[in-house]
Amino acid sequence: MDTSRKPLSSSDALHRLLVVMLTLLPAVQSMPVPTDVPMCTAAETAQYSLTFTGKWTQAAFPKQYPVYRPPAQWSSLIGVTHSSDFHMWQSNEFASNGVREFAEKGEAWTVMKEVETAGERIQSVYGILSAPAAVGGTGQMNTEFEVFARHSYLSFIVRLVPSPDWFVGADSVDLCDGDHWRDKVTLELFPFDAGTDSGFTFSSPNFETIPQDRITQITSSFPSHPANSFFYPRLKHLPPIAKVTLTKIKKMNRILSVPLEPTQSNLLPTGNEIEDKLINTPLDCEVSAWSPWGLCKGKCGDSGVQHRTRYVIMQPANNGAACPLLEEERKCFPDNCL
Repeated sequence: MDTSRKPLSSSDALHRLLVVMLTLLPAVQSMPVPTDVPMCTAAETAQYSLTFTGKWTQAAFPKQYPVYRPPAQWSSLIGVTHSSDFHMWQSNEFASNGVREFAEKGEAWTVMKEVETAGERIQSVYGILSAPAAVGGTGQMNTEFEVFARHSYLSFIVRLVPSPDWFVGADSVDLCDGDHWRDKVTLELFPFDAGTDSGFTFSSPNFETIPQDRITQITSSFPSHPANSFFYPRLKHLPPIAKVTLTKIKKMNRILSVPLEPTQSNLLPTGNEIEDKLINTPLDCEVSAWSPWGLCKGKCGDSGVQHRTRYVIMQPANNGAACPLLEEERKCFPDNCL
């Protein structure tokens, strides 16, 4: 037996699985579309490129930012092109078993089976797309996909790693505008909670939510708990944690080959794009509750002094409020004095 073959990483294995399933996904036939949504009348299919760019930096999200074991990063992207009568996931609705497994563990098999079943049953799914995992909170990934009039919508999901069950994504982005395709669409992404795990922090242990909650967007004040990794009460809104750019590929100008060696024109940025402003989110100091007052120390007949203390839970960052005093004293009179 040849044991020299290098094993596939989990992200590589997932990407290959998605490619295989995309190949095996059966073609679908046209069905009547709902009458309560705009109808796309574009005559030709359209090709799009998708670029996912992470904005998960320690400056923008300093609270409990994952530095190691594992550091902040992104899972593979899973997406679907579909008609208006299908939803991969929806805010304020319950996550399917497939979305649950992907949001918690990054496992894609069940969600892919759900997509395939929907395509066979209601013929609402046209294709599956994927992109390999992005290393680092500001990592980038790319893929291409096709849409046509009957299936002009795009949905996708990407897991935050590490996290209990948090993800970013889009639900039913319509790339068609009447009789033509949109040239470019930019989506700013914010974190969602799948409602299946009750962890408050990026590195929380698995703690199943019973009964299951609905999918909700995480904000600077929700969940309203100081332990939450996204709790920034001074902010009205969280900064976007990622961005997706969808660009229609012009067939006449499509690049047929890629240079073998990287050049200045085809190098991908390793962080946020140039036009993005550097975000520094202020993080205020957090301290514990006061300890009980200590013993009163002093001579009999005279007033004494007693102390109480507290400790720092979270150091300030990015010009956040400084830590208050950690020790207090007050006058007292010794008890049990002889």
